[in-house]
Amino acid sequence: MDKKTEWFQNWFDTPYYHLLYDHRNENEAEFFMKNLIRFLDLKKGDKILDLPCGKGRHSFFLNTQGFNVTGADLSKNSINTARNFENENLKFTIHDMRDPLSGKYMAIFNLFTSFGYFNDEQTNVKVLKNFKNAILMNGHVIIDFLNIKKVEKELIPEQKFTKNGIEFHITKLIKNDFLIKDIYFNTDGREHHFTEKVQCLTLDKMKEFAHIANFKVEHVFGDYNLTSFDEYHSERLILVLQ
Repeated sequence: MDKKTEWFQNWFDTPYYHLLYDHRNENEAEFFMKNLIRFLDLKKGDKILDLPCGKGRHSFFLNTQGFNVTGADLSKNSINTARNFENENLKFTIHDMRDPLSGKYMAIFNLFTSFGYFNDEQTNVKVLKNFKNAILMNGHVIIDFLNIKKVEKELIPEQKFTKNGIEFHITKLIKNDFLIKDIYFNTDGREHHFTEKVQCLTLDKMKEFAHIANFKVEHVFGDYNLTSFDEYHSERLILVLQ
């Protein structure tokens, strides 16, 4: 499939994506990053890759903490926005994580369910292998994914709400081991429809991918407090790979 036709390139490049998820804000990003910095014992000057970075909320904060940060994303619009805030130790680039990475990093952060977008499981392994080839010895990769067991248990099939005068109509279902979220709204006299499609990946499946990519799963956390993972109750599935 042509990468340019896939759902995440179209949807993530719109302003409506950022509006829909505006509750995932800088305060949440800073809280999570502070906990990871402490846990990983990162040192000022360490090189960190934030991929995909969106408009850079995690990258910006990491840079203020003294790290040399590269933010990368497939969305040209997001990267063009983030580039307005570049400095000597903060750079942004357009990159598809399915492609090999240049440079070596002490930490690679893959945050906010930015994994499992693809139509086949082999691509997940390919992404992890790209990360493996770009991580320094004793470095870590962080995968911040949804907890599919909790999502399945609490799935709300249909929602309607308004943000900035735009009424969003959201439907969700699980089909063929994918969590599918359809987003409908009207604005500027036009009807819009976007789809999010993420593989239903359990901890066991993630461990399998990590093993194939020659990673060791060092820790598994269930939220941004870095508390222990519980497959039926934890908000997130956060893996620390080395």
